[in-house]
Amino acid sequence: MRYAQKRDSNEAEIVQALEAIGATVQRLDIFDLLVGYRGRSHLIEVKNPLGKNKLTDVQIEFIKTWRGSPLHIVRDVETAIDIITR
Repeated sequence: MRYAQKRDSNEAEIVQALEAIGATVQRLDIFDLLVGYRGRSHLIEVKNPLGKNKLTDVQIEFIKTWRGSPLHIVRDVETAIDIITR
């Protein structure tokens, strides 16, 4: 199932920074990014740096039922890199 999705303005910068350190990045629908780095997968939802946007009902339901690695919410490049390099 596909969902109409508006991309946050900071997403391209975050994707570029992740790829620059060697991560592979796949844009998705329910949440924004599936990131592979050093044999691990990371689920990332990019939100506006001002913090004014909220998770959708579909995203909230996903988080409640997902049994894999956690979904991380990031608002800047530094946080995204910190999450995947831990």
